[in-house]
Amino acid sequence: MDSVALYTNTCEECSQLITKRYSTSFSMGILAFDKKFRGPIYNIYGFVRFADEIVDTFHEHDKKALLDRFKEDTYRAIEEKLSLNPVLHAFQKVVHEYDIELPLIEAFLKSMEMDLYKSDYGEEGYKEYIYGSAEVVGLMCLKVFCNNDKELYDGLVAPARSLGAAFQKINFLRDMKSDYDERGRVYFPGIDFINFDNAQKEAIEADIKKDFDDAYRGIVRLPKEVRFGVHVAYVYYLNLFKKIKKTNAMMVKRKRIRVNDGKKMILFINSAVRHRLNLF
Repeated sequence: MDSVALYTNTCEECSQLITKRYSTSFSMGILAFDKKFRGPIYNIYGFVRFADEIVDTFHEHDKKALLDRFKEDTYRAIEEKLSLNPVLHAFQKVVHEYDIELPLIEAFLKSMEMDLYKSDYGEEGYKEYIYGSAEVVGLMCLKVFCNNDKELYDGLVAPARSLGAAFQKINFLRDMKSDYDERGRVYFPGIDFINFDNAQKEAIEADIKKDFDDAYRGIVRLPKEVRFGVHVAYVYYLNLFKKIKKTNAMMVKRKRIRVNDGKKMILFINSAVRHRLNLF
């Protein structure tokens, strides 16, 4: 192995480690992919995870300056096909290998910047934020899944966006307390955290249900090498969604709803059986 390949492999291992440290459920889903798809998805997750950390974690630093530097370094890495930031070096490799368009990356970074100065959203801002923070991440992954098959990619864009939107809206409900208490954010348009009630929660859940239904029609059309992994993520979030639906609005405001690791493993095994029997 030459020195450049060694450096690139080391950078990709960094993104894999980041994924495993930050998301057990996402890591579990990636393990269900064919091996050739795992590395690129780790590289995408490492990139989006670190960008999100800038706006959510480093409260004693100038987040705007940090994000501006991260954006500048991202575009330079893509242009030069090299970065001394291991996460960005791994990410640029995926961008070039799978022809991930710059507008997807720009939309994602714009949503991250929105977190720096927006604490509540109208309908249009809400849609823009979800598109940039979640839907385009799904589209980046879809680029990898379709392996440069443009016709397949174009046919799956809509359900991929729906899946990303469903996941993000569930995250908003799950993290409603911490988003409000720690960051002063309420993402759902027209929602007052203090007066959030079951009627408002049910309206949000109906919207999420539609996203889930639209997304599933795309999952069954994915290449078999990745279908199982995406289905694992789908059933995990669907189970989380069901738990949230059973929880009244007052409790959603008081605690973070989660699925424990034991349940995640059961969901993984059930999905594996369905995959083996070709039931989805």
